[in-house]
Amino acid sequence: MAEPSTAPADASQSRPLTVLVVDDDADICVAIEMILRYEGIDVWTARNGKLALQRLEHEAAAENAPDLVLTDVKMPEMDGLTLLEKIRERQPPLPVIMISGHADVALAVDAVKRGAIDFLEKPLDQNRLLVSIQNALRQERLTKENSGLRRQLGGRWELVGESAPTQRLREELARAAEVDAAVLVTGENGTGKEVVARNLHLLGPRSAGAFVAVNCAAIPTELIESELFGHERGSFTGAHERRIGHFEAAHGGTLFLDEIGDMPLAAQAKVLRALETREVTRVGSNTEVRVDIRVVAATNADLAAAVEDKSFRMDLFYRLNVVPLRVPPLRERPEDIPVLAHHFLAEIAERAGRLPGKIEDDALELLRGLPFPGNVRQLKNLIEAANVFAEGALQRTDLERILANGPAMGTPRSAAATSGADPFAIDTFEEFKNASEALFFRRKLEENDGNVKRTAERLGMQRSHLYKKLDRYELK
Repeated sequence: MAEPSTAPADASQSRPLTVLVVDDDADICVAIEMILRYEGIDVWTARNGKLALQRLEHEAAAENAPDLVLTDVKMPEMDGLTLLEKIRERQPPLPVIMISGHADVALAVDAVKRGAIDFLEKPLDQNRLLVSIQNALRQERLTKENSGLRRQLGGRWELVGESAPTQRLREELARAAEVDAAVLVTGENGTGKEVVARNLHLLGPRSAGAFVAVNCAAIPTELIESELFGHERGSFTGAHERRIGHFEAAHGGTLFLDEIGDMPLAAQAKVLRALETREVTRVGSNTEVRVDIRVVAATNADLAAAVEDKSFRMDLFYRLNVVPLRVPPLRERPEDIPVLAHHFLAEIAERAGRLPGKIEDDALELLRGLPFPGNVRQLKNLIEAANVFAEGALQRTDLERILANGPAMGTPRSAAATSGADPFAIDTFEEFKNASEALFFRRKLEENDGNVKRTAERLGMQRSHLYKKLDRYELK
């Protein structure tokens, strides 16, 4: 039975997915075309690499490039490996699957190292063909999605602020974006490390490629290798089909490794090897897959101290810390608070389809005097929450109403227990339980200097479970 259709799931797609089939055997072209058209995929054909390259150049000029190329290896005029090289030179994100009736291990390895997504042997198995195309098109859709949303994301991920620290960061970021070296972004929780990573991608030469964000701390230890490097069908229980990992999905673009300081040591060694060799091996496979990525890592931890206490590899630290960027906390740039507040109000208005609201001077004065331990994220939460109850311009009383209840300031709704007030003043048992649990996790985080990995180990719980708790109580 065939795998589920690889055709687009929604009708908003402007055209069907398109595959260019390249083979000098007309019967093979017809057979593949029948299989793919049955799955709702449009098919173009070419009898050799030279004709295929001409078709690709013509369609690219018309902004109508295919989503994937499926090519034979041995053909007259121009063989498949040469075609693969030409495609990698001119259209790096375009996925290519190789097929051959004279396959051997050396040929398959060579094709994959040159950038092929997969290598299939003739006679083609229909299910294997569809699964391979499905995985390759998933990566291609991600790349096109990133490219198509580039302008929109540029606004969403704008680095907002006019203070001297923000201006300095903006200048450093622009210089770092011009090079392809690894970048380590450091800063407290909520300062906007992902915003910096997105800007590095959007301002750099890889902006048309995919941006793949990975929260290293939120992935269970037993799954991290599969998530990062992918797996083959049947490589472990539950692996029902081949799956590409985050490294492969970011091919031609940027891989953002968030919370890198919480990555297990065993995974650190494999990430280091992948970064040094630019090759990954899927779980259950012996074939190395070539990846071309720019790596940006981020952490709120002191990695130098982690190297000292042997919880983070020194060689990986130096491999990631080629270009260091520090995102300043909000307390170091209080001049940005009014600018950010107006920016968040404008975002709210844009989502609602109305003109931006205003903030009264007394409200801005209150904002300037707040400590904001949760930084920009905390300020955004406060503005969004207060705006719900505001009638007209945002007033100081609107902010005070939210501050009295806690959630926008990084605490649970029943803030009495966490703020040191009488916990028995809480009305319901459910609120008391939530407040007590939030206080417990806050205290344990403080005891471990905000290190999530160490906190989870000492509590005897999975980091992924602890992260869910921190998200719930806005303690990150």
